[in-house]
Amino acid sequence: MKLKPIKSEQDYQAALQRLELIFDALPGTQDSDELESLGILIEKYEKEHFTIDLPNPIETSKFRIK
Repeated sequence: MKLKPIKSEQDYQAALQRLELIFDALPGTQDSDELESLGILIEKYEKEHFTIDLPNPIETSKFRIK
């Protein structure tokens, strides 16, 4: 796979599929380098598009008490 910035949902899905294919790459191989790079690109895309708000402290306390 040619590495490029992930700019769309389609790019994101393609990157996830490629990541799954090379997930068990041996260290020091081209696939392991690609795996690391894809991980960085995917993480960046997810941080920008799938943000998770911090929990409300009161609701968190209520949850922990239960």
